[in-house]
Amino acid sequence: MTTVSTQPGSQLTTRLRPRPTRRVVAPEVRRRRRVQLAWVLLVVNVMTFFPGAPHILPIPGAVGKLITQGSLLGALTVVLTVNRPVRIRRSVYVALLLTLAVEGLLASVRAEFLLGALFRASRLCGFALVLWLLTPWWTRRDLLLVRTHLMALWGIIATVVVGFLVAPGLAMTENRLGGALWPIPPTQVAHYSAVAIGLTVVLWMSGLLKRTVAFTSVVVSVPVLLLTHTRTALVAMVAGVTIAGLSLFTARSRVRKAFAVGVVVFTLGALTLGSVVATWLARGQDTEQLGALTGRKAVWDAILAQPRSTFETLFGFGLSNKSFHGLPIDSNWLGTYYDVGLVGVALTIVMVLFVLTAAWFVPQGPHRALALFLVAYCVVASFTESGLSEATPYLLELTLGASLVYQASTREGQMPLVHS
Repeated sequence: MTTVSTQPGSQLTTRLRPRPTRRVVAPEVRRRRRVQLAWVLLVVNVMTFFPGAPHILPIPGAVGKLITQGSLLGALTVVLTVNRPVRIRRSVYVALLLTLAVEGLLASVRAEFLLGALFRASRLCGFALVLWLLTPWWTRRDLLLVRTHLMALWGIIATVVVGFLVAPGLAMTENRLGGALWPIPPTQVAHYSAVAIGLTVVLWMSGLLKRTVAFTSVVVSVPVLLLTHTRTALVAMVAGVTIAGLSLFTARSRVRKAFAVGVVVFTLGALTLGSVVATWLARGQDTEQLGALTGRKAVWDAILAQPRSTFETLFGFGLSNKSFHGLPIDSNWLGTYYDVGLVGVALTIVMVLFVLTAAWFVPQGPHRALALFLVAYCVVASFTESGLSEATPYLLELTLGASLVYQASTREGQMPLVHS
């Protein structure tokens, strides 16, 4: 505000009050935030809403599904606002993913439950499209998508912890920890916790995450993982971290120290807590149940024995909810075979092999280590979990691994983009 004095004999004086400064956000920062928002919306989209699971908040099933499914449309809208004009990167992985999505759409035309199959196939196509539009940010040196994904996982784990503290009896249904605020089954809680632990450890080993942050993440996520009593996520996480750590073993002393400490802890734990570990792994099941893979083997045998035509053998029966006669398939490879046939299985295998092979040609460092962790986790988990052939956290994380396998010469600012 300006005040001027014009009285006779007085000098012209001006007093200026300091105006409040407005924080100016750079365009690059705004673009980065919108990219992060689009990725978080993809994470929400793959968080399937289970209205039958016990939860605290009175969220109607229709509202919950609208939130999760509508987030894909939100992600597409956000990414189109930031990717103007539309720019995409050439990628073998994206080409394979789009081919799988189109193949699933064609196979779903002949599905028994037509509307459901076409909806899932269309969702997979939209999911692949959003990932394709995000390719200009795949190769950022600051690992934007990896850090965004980790923060999203921390947010999910926080809701699980809060739900456990507010209603422990509801959260520990059947003695396995699930989401009580948002209905998340124990197997998915275990998946989110295991991936969060793995990403945290690899980032810390690479020197990209502070010790206090990494320690807090692990201290919170490990008990959550153990309380879910999910063996697949634990084994996949250990395998992925081991492979990622070995890729950094000769480059960083903290990795060698961490492996030494890990060997000592494992040895002491095996000697002193062997019975406790065996009880946790058995999960109250007898030898017959463990041999039948908790009933999975009967479902798998039924899928393989089902009569099918040549077309159904090659292209499947269309995208389903990954169940067979009301029972979960719980195998990515048999679920993919049932939905999109041998062609879909071949495309999925090539996608996994592409990320795994390309990771070995990436220079030693955090990009290769993170990619190896993600692909190793997905491969190990794929034998008893479904998800690499549909819009799921597994496919999202395999794509995250694919974003890390570009060579240094193709980093942002050096690789030409395709305008469409």
